[in-house]
Amino acid sequence: MEQWPTGRMLSAVARRIEHEWDAHLARWDLTHASIPVLYVLLGGPRSQRELARATGVTEQTMSRIVAGLERRGYVERHVHPHDARRHDVVMTDAGRQALTEAGDARVAEEMSVRGLDAEQVAQLRQILAVMLAAHPDGPPGGAPGPYPAGHGRG
Repeated sequence: MEQWPTGRMLSAVARRIEHEWDAHLARWDLTHASIPVLYVLLGGPRSQRELARATGVTEQTMSRIVAGLERRGYVERHVHPHDARRHDVVMTDAGRQALTEAGDARVAEEMSVRGLDAEQVAQLRQILAVMLAAHPDGPPGGAPGPYPAGHGRG
């Protein structure tokens, strides 16, 4: 591995963390794509268009994510009170409970920095911030998600 290019190493680590995160979320039948939606909905009902914009995915992708969350009982769609053509997505109590359990920031942080000491974690965060700033036009969803401070994937 020491001979691998830096990009390949970075990608390999990211895939391994994402795989572990997905396995963690699967206990609640959630995915890395659905949990940011629940975080956005903590702020109140949103249209699918608003959710797509907030999480950096297409409206078509958001439609699939919301349908899955609805099947699991984590969200409901309600007719907008002022526009019968529009539906708002609303988090249910079950969705709030799943988010509280599955979105534990300590679990996410542990997965993300396993094997590093506190100084290395601080250095990594500084380096990643520089890299994100140097790549501002990444793919949809490539930017930090709508996780409140201290929450999310770490």
